[in-house]
Amino acid sequence: MQHGKYRFIVGFLAAPLALYALFVIWPFVQSIYYSFTDWTGLSPDFAMVGFDNYTRMLDDGTFWKSLQHSLLFALLLPVVVLGLALFFAFMLNVGGRGRKGVAVTGVRGSSFYKIVYFFPQVLSIAIVALLFQFAYNPNSGAVNSALGALGVDARPEWLGDPKLALWCVMAVLVWSTTGFFVVLFSAGMASIPKDFYEAALLDGANRVTTFFRITLPLLWDTVQSGWVYMGILALGAESFAVVQIMTVGPGGPAESTNVLTLFVYQKAFRDGQAAYATTIGVALLVVTLAFAALVMRLGRRERLEY
Repeated sequence: MQHGKYRFIVGFLAAPLALYALFVIWPFVQSIYYSFTDWTGLSPDFAMVGFDNYTRMLDDGTFWKSLQHSLLFALLLPVVVLGLALFFAFMLNVGGRGRKGVAVTGVRGSSFYKIVYFFPQVLSIAIVALLFQFAYNPNSGAVNSALGALGVDARPEWLGDPKLALWCVMAVLVWSTTGFFVVLFSAGMASIPKDFYEAALLDGANRVTTFFRITLPLLWDTVQSGWVYMGILALGAESFAVVQIMTVGPGGPAESTNVLTLFVYQKAFRDGQAAYATTIGVALLVVTLAFAALVMRLGRRERLEY
């Protein structure tokens, strides 16, 4: 059985690794190389400028403001999204009242609720952003209309107020991503033996104790992976699409919603500064890798199996 094992493994891995190196690793290497040039992205001619782009980036106030917003997304969004997803998944799977013949069950209609929560995943993030852009309209949007129906006279300029715009964008990301993790965590909870919950109920444990003593420890690997995935979404394409479509500028008002991915796009395609854009992209790569490493390090714990 051991004869030719390594040739067999190499034969299967060679093509995928070659494709990965060509379409993933090589573009990263190219980006790092171009960050040391003055390439505009519009001409094949460029010259090496050393660390000038990095020096410029460190002195750029817009970069630091965009980095601050991206870090806020990466740190806050996973907490809110995963917290809500864990709560909903727990209630849908083991949080209901016991019924005849079933000691542990979810709330009534849990299958329907899973479909409702997952529905935003069916929609493109661009469509979601457009829908909420209309909803936030201060004159005819659904949000202010609902406030008026409740007798609230205030008509906030949701996306036009620098103090509110970033939080409005984050609310859209929470709404659009929570359902995916509800389904993910529900699948994980469904695989936990019901005997554990029944034993806990016999010992007098309530829902909170059951969640923190049984569900969360046995689901921790899934939560950790979801944390990394959600952080990458918050730092990457999801935040870019919502900010690009919904906000004034985009990235406004007064750069109150600008994020690193949008800043890269603006410098590369609006200002014709591809080399500087790749420099910011390298910084984004470092931030993303540091975030993933930090989450994996802080979330490391003894693996529990059942």
